Amino acid sequence: MPPPPPSAPASHHLRLWWRRRGRAGAVGATFAVALLATALLLALSSYASIVFPASSGRRGPALVGLTLVRRASEKGALCLDGSAPGYHLQGGSGSGSRSWLIHLEGGGWCRNLKSCASRQRSMLGSSRYMEGQVEFTGILSDDKSQNPDFYNWNKVKIRYCDGASFSGDVKDELQNGTRFFFRGQRIWEAVMNELVVKGLRNAKQAFLTGCSAGGLATYIHCDSFRALLPKDSRVKCLADGGFFLDVEDISGRRTMHSFYSDIVRLQGLRERFSHCNSNMDAGQCFFPREVVKHIVNPVFVLNPAYDAWQVQHALAPEASDPQHSWLDCRLDISKCSPKQLGILQGFRKELHDAISEAKQKRGWGFYINSCFVHCQSLNSLTWHSPTSPRVNNKSIAEAVGDWFFDRREVKEIDCEYPCNPTCHNLVFARPFKI
Repeated sequence: MPPPPPSAPASHHLRLWWRRRGRAGAVGATFAVALLATALLLALSSYASIVFPASSGRRGPALVGLTLVRRASEKGALCLDGSAPGYHLQGGSGSGSRSWLIHLEGGGWCRNLKSCASRQRSMLGSSRYMEGQVEFTGILSDDKSQNPDFYNWNKVKIRYCDGASFSGDVKDELQNGTRFFFRGQRIWEAVMNELVVKGLRNAKQAFLTGCSAGGLATYIHCDSFRALLPKDSRVKCLADGGFFLDVEDISGRRTMHSFYSDIVRLQGLRERFSHCNSNMDAGQCFFPREVVKHIVNPVFVLNPAYDAWQVQHALAPEASDPQHSWLDCRLDISKCSPKQLGILQGFRKELHDAISEAKQKRGWGFYINSCFVHCQSLNSLTWHSPTSPRVNNKSIAEAVGDWFFDRREVKEIDCEYPCNPTCHNLVFARPFKI
């Protein structure tokens, strides 16, 4: 069975439009988005900047340079191809000079040597292909109007190039005669050590965030992040679009379970996870439902109830739909039939059931909206703008800020689709090819 997407060639072009329910034409014309290069990284782990009209008066997002980890080879902290991993650091100022926001980039996973070899030739497996500068938008923005609570913090985007959510640590480099470096855990440790020296150790408050595969990594590393900081500092975590579900697809197979089992075996993750006991099979260890049971530090779960990536690759993957009866629904939720919508409502219930135990955790927060999107914290339109999605009249940024600073308890659970007219739902122009 084909896997959920590792990465696509850099020449692959995927066009997406935001559609707001009830005024799709206007929003679609105003906020067209072209996402290029590695399709999973850009289309499914984060969104490129929205193109605003020239008359909007908005200034462009900050461009932040790439820093490669020093002496990466000595530390064994290497991308899949053996190159040094990297991160982008923007210094804080004023009241935010001793506050840190760390973001773990997403971009899927590779389940076998073939797919990992493909990633070695992309920014998802090699710093040789990473951009020298990236835009900081959404929760990383330095514009107070777009990011009111975190705009002047020290902000870091850690690039993702290990293929297993910053969690593997395989000593052997040779796999079937080819060199692969499964060193995500060492990358995490090496970057954290550099940031500690650069001021993280003196942080009064710190926030670990991540999107998609980086959201899963946030669950995995939340408690170890807390351990790096002073005991009297405020430290919390945010996982955006990272609560992947162990569900049956429309053909009755467990596509994601099989995929995760391969990752765990390939990168030796069973031995890495203390929560992975002998009663679990390999794939089960990697699902957030199991990981979160053992997290002590407070986490904010930001997820759409109809996650576009999971609908396309876990619930209704192309391999499970040989008659293409789900094609239109996979591209545009507004084109789903009543029967398909019923299945999507069942998927929403699976998410609610999966997070039920986490809901009881003290100090945790939730924002589950009824939108057909994936990651929402890295895009200024969905994070915080006059037209942002809202639940109980709160944008995502407002809800997250309220929770982080203990201004109120935040457990926002939206009603069923299509109840929320503020959603910006993704519309895919053509099938997403793997």
